[in-house]
Amino acid sequence: MKLLKVSSQSKPNLVAGAIAGIIRDENKVQVQTIGAGALNQAVKGIAIARGYIAPTGQDIICIPFFKDIEINGEVRTAIVITVEVR
Repeated sequence: MKLLKVSSQSKPNLVAGAIAGIIRDENKVQVQTIGAGALNQAVKGIAIARGYIAPTGQDIICIPFFKDIEINGEVRTAIVITVEVR
């Protein structure tokens, strides 16, 4: 499963396009965020991607979970959202 990393500087329309493209190819993707700003951009991107995918007759669901990751020797808690076709 592909992992898409989203930051607070990510543009929601670009995130949406990436999500929709991966969903069309593989039916599921994981979106990883660290921080409130990144989560905000990811959720906007998922909402926009749903609009891209809905005309094909498919719908998507989101399954969020926490994951500890190491960045530069420091452990951070990420929120990862699995987005998949329902």
